[in-house]
Amino acid sequence: MIFLGRLRYRILAFTWLVFTGICTIALQQEEAQASPHFQAITIPGKTLEGNPLGDPVERRVAVFTPELPRFTSKLLTVYYLPGYGGSSEDFLGPNGDQFAASFQQLADAGMPLRMVVPDCRTRWGGSQYLNSPAQGNYADYILDEVIPLLEKHFGTPATPRDRIIAGHSSGGFGALRLAMMAPERFGSVVALSPDTDFEITHRPLAEEYVVKSITQKQMESFLSHGKQVVRPTSNLVQIMLGLSAAYAPKGPNEPGQFHWLYDEKGHWQKEVWQNWLEEDPVYIARRNPHLFMPYHKIYLDGAEHDEFGAQKGAKVLRDLIKPYTRVHFYESPEGHADYIEERLARGLEWIFDRKIRTIKGQ
Repeated sequence: MIFLGRLRYRILAFTWLVFTGICTIALQQEEAQASPHFQAITIPGKTLEGNPLGDPVERRVAVFTPELPRFTSKLLTVYYLPGYGGSSEDFLGPNGDQFAASFQQLADAGMPLRMVVPDCRTRWGGSQYLNSPAQGNYADYILDEVIPLLEKHFGTPATPRDRIIAGHSSGGFGALRLAMMAPERFGSVVALSPDTDFEITHRPLAEEYVVKSITQKQMESFLSHGKQVVRPTSNLVQIMLGLSAAYAPKGPNEPGQFHWLYDEKGHWQKEVWQNWLEEDPVYIARRNPHLFMPYHKIYLDGAEHDEFGAQKGAKVLRDLIKPYTRVHFYESPEGHADYIEERLARGLEWIFDRKIRTIKGQ
């Protein structure tokens, strides 16, 4: 009898453990399904075919669509460009949860928006979202492939003014430059700590010893197209290589090649730096401040003590274009440059003239 009692106890205990285990798994699955998250959509990448760096052509975009009542009208889309080296792949994992939660909160408060994040990485990390024979045609990739394919899938906006392009750091630069190239394609821009005013934000980096000390032999190894890709050990050097590929290509007759800021003797090359400046939003605006139409809304921000001085360039750009379009600059207090999803939400609230949430730093 004692044995049977113990056996019965063990059976009951085992049954309880199995039951609680099943309940726990079900709850975890329910929470996972309920948690806002991005989905992946594959883009063929025809515009990237034959890119000189041999980078992947077919790539995934990350798309977040908030949960909405069935009667909700067609969603407006925010095309978000990550900072240097970032991509859609970052948003398809746990790193995208905060952005997804932020956009779901906006939707719950009556401002539903879809978020689309592309993958525009190159061998060097980032493409600056530009066309260049030294890297490939990433502006075309977004304008002529990503946006049309996504809108074919989800629906075309009532007017191009309903498109919003946004980004942070290099992505903020990309958002501004794409809107400058094709102002008729977008109605609003949200540029967070954008790369602008290169004399302030880029030149100090270009003059770092680790950059100016790169030898001609090292450059040749970096630019080789063999099976073994040689990359610099310095992150800063790799970033400068990527920026050079975007800003200073040698031309279509020398695919994959670009001009370096220093000659073989280590002397600064002014003409190469001028190539960089030709892509600087502030430099462009100084020559032609009529970059945007009166109906455009341009939101800029920057941290009070940004280590790269991005807030300084953003202020200059604001002052240059302010007489001709609607523009706003917000400077994060106490120098905070994190909480990107919160800063993006703040910019979108300004775009739609709605203050929905209490955001960090406000």
